[in-house]
Amino acid sequence: MRILVVEDQKKMSGFLKKGLSEAGYSVDVAETGETAEALLSEIDYSLVLLDVMLPDQNGLDTAKHLRRDGYKGPILMLTALSGTSAKVAGLDSGADDYLTKPFEFEELLARVRALLRRNALGSGQEQSNLKIADLELNVLTRTATRGGTAINLTAKEFALLEYLMRNANRVVTRTQILENVWDIHFDNNSNVIDVYINMLRKKLDAPFPVKLIHTVIGAGYTLKEG
Repeated sequence: MRILVVEDQKKMSGFLKKGLSEAGYSVDVAETGETAEALLSEIDYSLVLLDVMLPDQNGLDTAKHLRRDGYKGPILMLTALSGTSAKVAGLDSGADDYLTKPFEFEELLARVRALLRRNALGSGQEQSNLKIADLELNVLTRTATRGGTAINLTAKEFALLEYLMRNANRVVTRTQILENVWDIHFDNNSNVIDVYINMLRKKLDAPFPVKLIHTVIGAGYTLKEG
């Protein structure tokens, strides 16, 4: 799942990006409200973390603009203001939840998971349990099994497998993988995808007779049975 962090303080945005990336999310950062609106017009984000204090416009106005332009995903507002009126203003602007700075990162992560889970249920999409052949992935419990055998995955391995499973039976390009599993600024010349595909193959395919991860020469990769 891909998250947009809208925060102009580099120390805070770096902290959020590092923590969320380690948790397995693909994270982009926008330092202004206008940049956030431009990114959301081009990229399908699962969630937006939005700071109230931005250099070009109030985060409340940014939230209103995002809703006006059709963004239906969850918005988690971040602010140093803890009063009830500030929270009400944030929720009325279109935010789904409100977190006051300073906060513990584990609480932020719990709020993110809850909002993503609620959004999946509200949209009527069965997004939490993914299955192809005898491979199963639960994105809420962060567990993977094949043939009933638990598979231990790192956060980034899990994120890559989730993307492949959400696009099962379709060819995904290296660029698509980079944009959705890493971020928009990642080096396109890096061999990181090949490294992680090989690690997944060792865990998912090598111990089993049927291979699920296939290379499509000149195009990319696909996850399919047979």
